[in-house]
Amino acid sequence: MPPAERGPKPPALPARKPIRVYPEQFTLPETDEGTVLFNVPFPEDVKDLKKMAPIIIKQPYRIDYIHSYGQDSPFFAGLANRKLLGTVCTACGYKFATPKRHCMECGAECDWFELPLEGRVHTFTVCHFGSEEFLKETPFILALIEFEAVNTLFLTRLVGLDPADASLDWVGMKVRARFRRLSKFKPTDVYFVPVEGVRAR
Repeated sequence: MPPAERGPKPPALPARKPIRVYPEQFTLPETDEGTVLFNVPFPEDVKDLKKMAPIIIKQPYRIDYIHSYGQDSPFFAGLANRKLLGTVCTACGYKFATPKRHCMECGAECDWFELPLEGRVHTFTVCHFGSEEFLKETPFILALIEFEAVNTLFLTRLVGLDPADASLDWVGMKVRARFRRLSKFKPTDVYFVPVEGVRAR
């Protein structure tokens, strides 16, 4: 094609800037953290690797997250101040030991009220298994506590009894609330102990 018939010459591409490299960062730093395995067998022939059993390791796992207690915040504020709070329906008067924002009977809004610190064991169970947080404390006792003139029960830890001695005689036993001295803003900030032979705190 004659030069006169050729189109305009495309613009020249800008010169590329040189890429800066940092050879000193080519190697990740070595630390003493992590999992160390000792005496891991390795076959002489790599063909035998398919027969190798899986390597199983144990290592800690932790994550921080922001969580709102929302409408239950007064309950945890109460625990931090050694008070056990329930809710009462403003319409029908139904009383909840486990707080509810709205009544489960009629749907009306509930108000807060202070529960008595003494109650009785309605029923209980001995936990031989638990979540990771409580696994090291097994076996432990969970109990449902009943309060006078309160319509529902309160689930809590029962402390001061030997799980190996579990007996139906515990049902109806009088118990009293105890609070952690240093609040962790968890339901386990309160627990119950038998009233007999225990001074109130």
